[in-house]
Amino acid sequence: MADEATGTGAGTATGTGTTGSARVDAWIWSVRLTKTRSVAATACRAGHVKVNGERAKPAQVVRAGDEVRLFHAGRERIVVVKRPVTKRVGAPVAAECFVDNSPPAPTRIEAEVVGVRDRGTGRPTKRDRREIESLRARGR
Repeated sequence: MADEATGTGAGTATGTGTTGSARVDAWIWSVRLTKTRSVAATACRAGHVKVNGERAKPAQVVRAGDEVRLFHAGRERIVVVKRPVTKRVGAPVAAECFVDNSPPAPTRIEAEVVGVRDRGTGRPTKRDRREIESLRARGR
C-alpha cells in the first residue's frame, strides 16, 4: 500500500507525490526553491522559513493556500502554496505548484554596492558600522 503522507509507493498516479499536505522542507525542495532538501531543512532550523507568519520547523505541514516566506541566497522569496508536492518535480510542474509574490531580485549592480569596502581599510569602526546599517535601512 502506498504511503500517502510521503508520496511514496505505487499509489501515486501522477508520480509527483501529490497529496493534501507536505512537510515544508520537502515542499521547498520539491518546487525547486532550494537546491537540496538538507539546505531547506537547515534554513527551517535557522529560522529563515516562515509559514503564515510563524517560524517553521522542517516537519511542519503546508497545505494549499499557505504563505511560505523563505530567506535564501540573499533575498526573500514569498510564495503561496497552490499544490503541495512531496517529490521533486520538473521546473514547468514546479512553477504551477506555487504563486510567487516575491519582490524583484536586486540587480547585480545593487547587490555589489552594498558590500564594497576599500582593500586594506581593516575592520569597520563602530561609526562605520552605524553608517552602513543606516544605508541598508534606507534601501528597504
